[in-house]
Amino acid sequence: MRRSGWGVALVVAASVVLAGCGEAARPYTPGEGTGAPSVAATGEPGAPSSSDTASTPPTAEGSGEPSASSPAVPRGTQTVRIGDALRVRIEWPSDADPLVRLVADYYVASRRAVVTGDDGYLDNLEYDAVDIAGRWVDEFADQERTLRGVARLYNLRVASVMGKGAQVNACVDETGVRLVSTRTGKAVPRQPAWTRAPYMQGVAAHRYDGGVWRIRTFVTGEEGCTR
Repeated sequence: MRRSGWGVALVVAASVVLAGCGEAARPYTPGEGTGAPSVAATGEPGAPSSSDTASTPPTAEGSGEPSASSPAVPRGTQTVRIGDALRVRIEWPSDADPLVRLVADYYVASRRAVVTGDDGYLDNLEYDAVDIAGRWVDEFADQERTLRGVARLYNLRVASVMGKGAQVNACVDETGVRLVSTRTGKAVPRQPAWTRAPYMQGVAAHRYDGGVWRIRTFVTGEEGCTR
């Protein structure tokens, strides 16, 4: 999600979500799947291909998100290719809590939706997150826009845990990304503000029986992400 007028409301919503409860179908488990099909997926959301694994060596390039067939959190820097024109460099923290995958996997899956039309990003969402993320992705299609360049995720961390809820944050640097017209293939003349400075992207999630997690809403800001 981008920084927007939703920011304050989302912070309030997140505080409520952290203590929330209730059952839902198809939940998410950090380290147990990506929640979005890989480029070479064979049908099931998160099904890894041979080049779509979390064991990608630091600084090497893979074709999809970290997957279930490898350690919960990769080491070093991982570069994920999304289509032909977008890459995401994830700087995984040392000895990280597997929960940090929540925000990284969502980021990659939602950008894949923008670039390729893959709607697998919705599989790990519920409540407000479904509507917010859906509207954000749809806006790109409605305006005939896509993304090109290199994005960077860093300072991934678990911000808080309360009962069965958790907030997980990451810094997003999209200064190397450009908003592109799908009609002309060229960068639009007026680039949005998020291409000029890093920002904080957070997710508020709920844990269900068996340790599965689903994202309920989003939190945005600048905390800890200034250069």
